[in-house]
Amino acid sequence: MNVIHPSVHPVEAPPVTDGANGAMPRGRMKDIQGMPGTSGGLALRFSQFVFAFLALCVMGTTSDFPSVTAFRYLVAAVSLQSLWSFILAILDVYAVLVKRRFRNPTVVSLFAIGDGITSTLTFAAACASAGITVLIGNDLNDCARNHCARFETATAMAFMSWFAVSPSFLLNFWTLASK
Repeated sequence: MNVIHPSVHPVEAPPVTDGANGAMPRGRMKDIQGMPGTSGGLALRFSQFVFAFLALCVMGTTSDFPSVTAFRYLVAAVSLQSLWSFILAILDVYAVLVKRRFRNPTVVSLFAIGDGITSTLTFAAACASAGITVLIGNDLNDCARNHCARFETATAMAFMSWFAVSPSFLLNFWTLASK
């Protein structure tokens, strides 16, 4: 009989420790806030989504962002980041509501790889957009014709989204490494 193993497991009581040295048995990791399936993880996912979505909305409201490749790249990167964060936030809401944690190594590795890819793309796009924003505003002194304040706001929101996704990536990667 082929049994399907759920990727979300119930939270059980911690195992009995060894009386001699009080150490936890190997293979069991403590639940740390910020890991997938915790309320801290949900807060990180929500902040990732909000900042990426704000960057997308601010950049999308400008009429001349398609004229610069770095700004188009920023829109693509934060679109992917907001979609990824929204989907994982829904999974975290489910896990928090049913009081279960993500413990399947395949699922956690998917989260770690996805977080690594989206964080790298978001950081690269934010850096490129920051460079172009500095070029337009400081070097060319051309903010009168362009939307420098909106470009700077969208770039700042992308950086804040990256700051929120970095702990998620590190915790997912640490979960994989500790198993």
